[in-house]
Amino acid sequence: KEARKLLPMDKIVGSSATTVDQAVAAQAEGADYIAVGSIYPTTSKEAAKVVGLDRLRQVREVVTLPLVAIGGIIRDNAAEVKAAGADSVAVISAVLQADDPEEAARQIVNRLEAQS
Repeated sequence: KEARKLLPMDKIVGSSATTVDQAVAAQAEGADYIAVGSIYPTTSKEAAKVVGLDRLRQVREVVTLPLVAIGGIIRDNAAEVKAAGADSVAVISAVLQADDPEEAARQIVNRLEAQS
């Protein structure tokens, strides 16, 4: 809420949520998008609370903002995350820890596009 007050309206403000109530509050307070997660266990943030696909679906049912799923998303599960309600996915470890980050990103995009 404070970020929205301080920033010009053309700036994008995101909010992270692990609960439905947090997501509803973020939407009401003016967020432009909501990051939901951690969807799966992740190595990039060891203390992340895993909320799973069911929580993502629950959030999708009650908010209209774009949802960015985050946490443990890789090539092999990105499509199911999108099917559960994510508008986009964050794939930090899946790309940065790959031997070929460009190819890793391309494979994830191809999987997501094949689903559309």
